[in-house]
Amino acid sequence: MISVEPMRWWHIEHVHDLELSLFPSDAWSLEQFWQELAQPTRHYVVAIDDGRPVGYAGALVTATDADVQTIAVSAAHQRRGLASELMTALLGGAADRGATHVLLEVRADNAPAISLYEGFGFTRISTRPRYYPDGVDAVVMRLALADRWRP
Repeated sequence: MISVEPMRWWHIEHVHDLELSLFPSDAWSLEQFWQELAQPTRHYVVAIDDGRPVGYAGALVTATDADVQTIAVSAAHQRRGLASELMTALLGGAADRGATHVLLEVRADNAPAISLYEGFGFTRISTRPRYYPDGVDAVVMRLALADRWRP
């Protein structure tokens, strides 16, 4: 059974390995994960299967605004609703910390991710041309957290 729980320091190496496998050309460094987890303004969660992280998500939460920093699910665990579980935990955590709005950037060519975000009520608010290192645009999306995300 897969559980979603707060990311802790002992998850970082496994999360980084997952990051490298999913995003080989622009993966975050191990140090970036350590720095993110050390910040009090960050909220990170992991999906655990058989003792190992198989997905993760994180957000920056300051005052009433949150910004999704990352969300990823191992190739073997995709298309099972795990990204939705991670996003639910992330949005709930952001609401618990006082966020009323959430922003994110997503690759314009990542239709499954855009569909996921639209399913949560995110709307497209702008495009950042050639945002990613390979020249792909970023779609900027925004969500006003509904009462259902309140603790």
